[in-house]
Amino acid sequence: MAAPLTINHKRSALSHQPLFRPQCIGRVSKVRTDHGFSVKALRQAVDYAQRELEIEPGCPPKQSKAVAEILKKHAGPHDGPAQTGLRLTLTTTGRSWFTGDPTSDSSGRIAAVPNLPNDDATIGPSLAGTRLANTPGGGARTPASRRLAPGSIIAGRYRLVALLGRGGMGEVYRADDLTLDQPIALKFLPERDGDTGATGHDDRLAQLHNELRVARQVSHKNVCRLYDLGDADGRRFLTMEYVDGEDLASLLRRIGRIPQDKAIDLARQLCAGVAAAHDRGVLHRDLKPANVMIDGDGNVRITDFGLAGAAGDAAAVRAGTPQYMAPEQLAGQPASIRSDIYALGLVLFEIFTGRRVYEAKTVGELKQWHDSGMITTPSAIVRDLDPAIERVVLRCLERDPDRRPASALAVAAALPGGDPLAAALAAGETPSPDMLAAAGETDAIGIRRGVAAVAFVVFGAVVIAALSPRASIAGRVPLDKPPAVLADRAQQILRSLGYTEQATDSAFNFTIAQDYLRWVASSDHNPRRWDALKIGSPATLLFWYRTSPRLLVPGRVQVSVTTSDPPLTVSGMTLVVLDTLGRLQEFHAVPPQVDPADAPAALLRWDALFEAAGLPLSTFTAVAPQWTPRDFADVRAAWEGPLPDRPEYRVRIEAAAYRGRPVSLLMVGPWSRPSGMQALTRSSAQTVLIGAATLVLVALVIAAMLFARHNVRARRADVRGAWRLALFVMVGYAAVWMQAAHHVPDVSQEVSSFTRNFGSTLFAAALLWVMYIALEPYVRRFWPDGILGWTRLMSGYVRDPRVGRDVLIGCVFAPALPLLEIAYELLPPLLGRPPAILRFQDGVDALSGTSELAGKVFDHMVGGVFTAMFMVLGFVLLRLIFRRTSVAIAAWLLVGALFQASPALSSGTSVWIAAAYQACVIAVVTVMVVRYGLLVTAVAFAVGNFLEDIPLTLSLSHWTATTSNLTLATVLAVTCFGFYAGRAGQPLFGKLEVR
Repeated sequence: MAAPLTINHKRSALSHQPLFRPQCIGRVSKVRTDHGFSVKALRQAVDYAQRELEIEPGCPPKQSKAVAEILKKHAGPHDGPAQTGLRLTLTTTGRSWFTGDPTSDSSGRIAAVPNLPNDDATIGPSLAGTRLANTPGGGARTPASRRLAPGSIIAGRYRLVALLGRGGMGEVYRADDLTLDQPIALKFLPERDGDTGATGHDDRLAQLHNELRVARQVSHKNVCRLYDLGDADGRRFLTMEYVDGEDLASLLRRIGRIPQDKAIDLARQLCAGVAAAHDRGVLHRDLKPANVMIDGDGNVRITDFGLAGAAGDAAAVRAGTPQYMAPEQLAGQPASIRSDIYALGLVLFEIFTGRRVYEAKTVGELKQWHDSGMITTPSAIVRDLDPAIERVVLRCLERDPDRRPASALAVAAALPGGDPLAAALAAGETPSPDMLAAAGETDAIGIRRGVAAVAFVVFGAVVIAALSPRASIAGRVPLDKPPAVLADRAQQILRSLGYTEQATDSAFNFTIAQDYLRWVASSDHNPRRWDALKIGSPATLLFWYRTSPRLLVPGRVQVSVTTSDPPLTVSGMTLVVLDTLGRLQEFHAVPPQVDPADAPAALLRWDALFEAAGLPLSTFTAVAPQWTPRDFADVRAAWEGPLPDRPEYRVRIEAAAYRGRPVSLLMVGPWSRPSGMQALTRSSAQTVLIGAATLVLVALVIAAMLFARHNVRARRADVRGAWRLALFVMVGYAAVWMQAAHHVPDVSQEVSSFTRNFGSTLFAAALLWVMYIALEPYVRRFWPDGILGWTRLMSGYVRDPRVGRDVLIGCVFAPALPLLEIAYELLPPLLGRPPAILRFQDGVDALSGTSELAGKVFDHMVGGVFTAMFMVLGFVLLRLIFRRTSVAIAAWLLVGALFQASPALSSGTSVWIAAAYQACVIAVVTVMVVRYGLLVTAVAFAVGNFLEDIPLTLSLSHWTATTSNLTLATVLAVTCFGFYAGRAGQPLFGKLEVR
């Protein structure tokens, strides 16, 4: 039953102040006025309503606007006679709040005001009672006699126009900035009185400072701007943006549910504003309809950051409005991004339904409601509500914070229609990482396209494996003996030379004789010059075997044992180098450090060395030794003669022995270089170029550090993504160490090995972290689509359709570079030109075992990310420098040509053929980087390196088939994953579309 409220406004020539102030009014349902008043008097009543009728603490905001609109309807076109008073009768819904005749009480007091609970009240950090307070912040109010009148000049600059609102944090006035001639809003802190006390006043002043400090960190069109802090006669105030509109709470009370299309638009704007605050590490902590303004154009402004704080701050656990607190906040846990998401869900519920999720009068009732888990679904209120809206709202209202959306942008992305990323770019804003993560595609890859892409990758891999025997060293040389057989052959040779001691540790692997390849490329210009490799002599692919009386622990950063690391310095260490047929090519043994003088010397047999090398001693002639042995020897000898399989090549055998046992053997050919005697020689131009390159590199690193520092301080950097990238690098290199390192049964040595590897890994990760932080914000600004898939992957959306699409496209590009290199090596002979130096599939160390293969796979994964990251960031740097994409692409092509010039000149083939090959490589890489972005480029390089570096074969009976099959299976698995993720949960092989 509605109860009438009568207000008598006595007007005088000196003051327009009413004789009393009502505590609060309810929702206005009817206005009755007496006849015979002028428009001037009516305007005075409207002004009175705006200043007095709804802005007390706890009152529904913007009530005066509704009153004013109703009153204006009664104004005639002409002013009538002035009246001495204006009598208004307002009918309010709900309980009878006022009784008696206010005009009969000259003191302005009201006979009875029931103490109704106000569930919109904002409370401070401490929740003293269980009853929802009537007066926020302790109910501080400015006495009527001290309120500022319209027309007052504040701080010599601002002229007050009207009172807009009043709350626990003070009064808000509309004002004119006389200096800039702009409308603004002034928020005054309540004056200190006996009820508040010094402590309460200081707390509110601190909140005022906090509101300004926090709001200044957030610059977004959907966040109300705060300008400065001022003082007027001891009263502190904030200057802020004036929003000509009403708050969301008033709008919902006035019109009820907002139409769905407009509600989606408001919801998306609200999400954008909340996301902007979260992107700066700011939690609102008091998000509710009363703190959301809607301007005249229908745009959202989030206001009142007085209780906002930093994400992760455990202070002020229960600061906020209890009705809009998350369950964990009411339970005493700190506020978080997910608690803001919960409040966002409550606001969205009201926007789409026009009702609150629940009505509770006490904190106990709130907790009881949360414990019950009973939520009225939005569709139960609005039958035709889009199911997507209901899903996202209910996800926001999950009791478990981990089950809520991770960000406000994820909420916006889940709303039907619209593109938050496109909207941000159109507004000239830099999309945040969360916005990129939330902007992932949901459309599935078409079955025809997906199957065609997988088929192309499979076809390309098979073609590469089929052509590998003609394009790679491992395919051209005789490779019938597996590593175990060659290791056994090395042990036999050691025993035949008198080294029968039991070794404590051993290691073996394959390597390539690069000196021989370079010599052939420079001296033999026959188009068929590599055909002779099938003979196996001179040796091109070498197998080495090391033994040691101690544990073999590499001393350098590299994780595996090599022919020189650890160095041969311990007595009893041996090194045996064989060709792929098991013939001795090189031998070293460290003699004893102390040898008793009376120890008998062994019988020296040089023929054992020749027999192990597969050379007939009778065809060699003794000559004077020239090459000094690596270790001390008491006997030296040398011979010259032809190679049995290649008589046109004469080689020199240099040997040395100590006390009857061989300690050294070298097979010296025309291609051999005394590397230990070659001094470093550089021309002046080379010195200048190296110095300039060093300075440029140092300058780039310093510039990257400065950019990174700026972006971190400005909160523009994707710090989370950078840490995940660095973690990926560290985990990847840790996996390489676990698989490819030479592990020993000694904890201290293992820790030492891991520490050395971790140091270099940490440096690489830190360098990549700095580069990513420095340039990634600019990638998001100018080229967000280039890192969209990467950002989704780094955000944990591994099976996202965009991630799957990029992975699949990267796999399609992966065979391109290996096929180009195969063509580069096979086409020159067809044109009558000598082929280039064989570098295709030169990762022969992967043939020594599955552990080495796994280490190589992990290494290529990290290497692909490194290469792609530097290429993408390099292109963005050029884009920043030249400011035009076309000019940046031209500069990118020029830089690529300069980097590839040296390999082209030293390739051993025609310069024009090499230049054409490098141009094709640059073109493919440019398309990957510029057209498809980071993730596609990273996958293309990683998978392409699998096919380009690891020897492949289609012969299933050959011992290298295991390595080849595992590599091809890895490529196929990555490709199939891209197809699976790109299908977005749809059947992989559903019904083919018929066009």
